[in-house]
Amino acid sequence: MSSLWYLLSKMKINPFFWVVLGGGVITGYFREVLLVFAIVFIHEMGHAIAAHSFKWRIHKIELLPFGGVAEVEDSGNRPIKEELIVILAGPLQHVWMIGLSYILLYLDVWSQSTHELFVWHNLTILLVNLAPILPLDGGRFIQLLYMKYFAYHTALKRSWSASCAVLGVVTIFSAALFPFHLNLWVVLSFLMIVHYLEWKQRHYRMMRFLIGRPKTEKVPKKKIKSVAVSGQLSLFDGIKKMYRGYIHEFHYLDPATKKRVTVCEAQVLDALIKKKQWQITFAELASR
Repeated sequence: MSSLWYLLSKMKINPFFWVVLGGGVITGYFREVLLVFAIVFIHEMGHAIAAHSFKWRIHKIELLPFGGVAEVEDSGNRPIKEELIVILAGPLQHVWMIGLSYILLYLDVWSQSTHELFVWHNLTILLVNLAPILPLDGGRFIQLLYMKYFAYHTALKRSWSASCAVLGVVTIFSAALFPFHLNLWVVLSFLMIVHYLEWKQRHYRMMRFLIGRPKTEKVPKKKIKSVAVSGQLSLFDGIKKMYRGYIHEFHYLDPATKKRVTVCEAQVLDALIKKKQWQITFAELASR
């Protein structure tokens, strides 16, 4: 029960929600608005409960006029399996909600029209969230796939570019087919702003990734990744080769001695974060 109250304490309602709710009352769509926000609330709580079960820090759960956002701790260093479960926990809520609607219809708890409306909104919100566009669940899933197979910095760039491409296509089709659909353009505008902010904050997100790196003690050998670099490569460029879920050992061939030189991740992070030595090379770091 304490966990439930903790999650509810993180719930925030966007002021614009009350405008939409008032509009629903005036236009006679109050029931529909309540159904939509009940679905969104349960969807976001699915994410939040999964994140809380893994002891992630939850900043807030905000209900917006067109959906919701669960802001959780995101240094990019949590296990990929954990984040996958957190991502899927939202869409999976629609499965039991649709099933419950059929039961309530069978028990005559609510009408055929309410059932159809509830199922329709469930499917709509589910399909929208599965779109491969950040920060929707589908976009986060695609980004997670990139992070499994590419270095963290590369995964961020490629997933952002792929998301922008899909958003661009959706925007073009929306302009051609639904030029006056206000709600659709509100959502698209929100997504465009998110992409702009994501690009502006890319360096900050990389820094969070570095600061949140796990400790290197007792790391299994299978979690140690050897990364080949040039001795003249700067640390700033070297960190772009770091992968999520691994501790790294950077190595290069010393041209003078023809021997392999190894620089551990802890040395690199100490030079970058504590000493602010972003432009020194791996050879300079190893010689100190």
